[in-house]
Order: sequence, then C-alpha cells, then structure tokens
Amino acid sequence: MPLISIDQVGPVVRVTLNRPDVRNAFNEGVIGELTVWATTSPPAGVRVAVLAGAGKTFCAGADLTWMSRMVNYTAEENLRDAGAMAAMFNALDTLPLPLIGRVHGAALGGGAGLAAVCDIVVAAEDAVFGFTEAKLGILPAVISPFAVQKIGISAARELFLTAARFSATRARDIGLVHAVVPAADLDATIDAYVKELVTSGPEAMAAAKRMIAAVAGHPPADMARHTAETIARHRASAEGQDGMLAFLEKRKADWSA
Repeated sequence: MPLISIDQVGPVVRVTLNRPDVRNAFNEGVIGELTVWATTSPPAGVRVAVLAGAGKTFCAGADLTWMSRMVNYTAEENLRDAGAMAAMFNALDTLPLPLIGRVHGAALGGGAGLAAVCDIVVAAEDAVFGFTEAKLGILPAVISPFAVQKIGISAARELFLTAARFSATRARDIGLVHAVVPAADLDATIDAYVKELVTSGPEAMAAAKRMIAAVAGHPPADMARHTAETIARHRASAEGQDGMLAFLEKRKADWSA
C-alpha cells in the first residue's frame, strides 16, 4: 500500500500522508515517496498542491521503528539517512506550485518541518505543534533552515531548546501558520485559498517562490539588478503579456480559472 495517496480534482492535487495507524510518522518509505512526488513534474492543469494527513493527526514526526534502527546506524548510514530527509524537505520547499499545509491533530518534529516548507498553512484551532527533538537528545537540524526562515531566530531559540509543544495560535503568531480555524472549517478555508491561487499566473507564482528565496537576507541594493531583470523578463513573457492585457481589457487572463 502506498505510504502517501495522491488525488487530483481539477487544478488541485491533494497529497495525503497515509499511515494513520502510526500518526503519519516518517520512515524511509514516506521520505522516498514524498521525494519522488515533489521532484516529478506536475500533471498538466495542476495549479495548487495540498499536503494533509490521514486519520487523527497531520504528522507526529519520526516513526518509532525507524528510530529504533537508527540507534545502530554507522556514521555513514546516519549521514545518508539524514541526507535523504534533507533532499525531501528541499524538494517540497522548492516545489513550483503553491503548497498548502492542512494541519490537524499534531505537527511534531519533522511534522512541524513539513509546516515550515508549506507556502500557506491552515491549522485546526486545537492542533498542537512542536520542534520536539531535544526531548530525545537530538536536534531539529535538517528542518532548521526552513523553520528558522519561517519563525525567526528568537522563536527558534526558545522552541528548539525547550522542545515544548505549542498551540496553533502561537504557531500563527510566529509565522509558522497563516490561518487558525475550527476543524470543521479546514477544507472551506483551504478552498478559499485555492480560489485565490488559481487566479494568479502559474509561472508568476513559481517565479515568486524562487525570488523570495533569492532575495531573503540580502540588502535591497544588492538585489536591485536581480529584481529588475526578473520583472523585465516576466513582463515580456506570454503569461505576463496576457495578464496585463487582460487587466486593461477587463477580462480574465487565459490562465485564470
């Protein structure tokens, strides 16, 4: 049985972690399947991806059976294993589609890392988050670049070191989550985001994700040439030309759903 399920309805592909019996915990198989999905060109017409978890929990972190094997890993095996996870998170982070996280139950350890690589996160108001690795004597190393970008250094110092669990409201306050709603409203809220996203240019959204990564942390003056070249290129693109003409002509762009 696949460890993730993939379902496309119209312009939306829904990717669901499918190990509800272990709270959708990570193991090598989950990492492999998510990596393959994230590095495969999306089917024609797909505009948005939604990442969710089956059952009662979004993702509770690492699988206990997998962790028990790690105890006996050699240094080389540990490095290879961590490298595979890092590649998965990087593939999700650089996905050329908007990625919406649908979080319910808990997002702990690597599950919180999944939230960090989503462009938009919608969480149930009773969801619980945590960078819980230090409670096991380890640390959230692989997910740290993505988490620190999202929540900032100050919150990372507190939450990585205490490994404390925190509420969806706190997750929203520090930037890990964008909307906190009753569990019954998760899908309606995601649908509202999807409605907005499918009216944005698909190439523009993919380029915007790349641009954000490129300019983050750099002084504006250092990025002036890069940003000027980027907008000039997209103004001249077929998508940019159609989008600007559609606005002036008060019609929908060809790519607008």
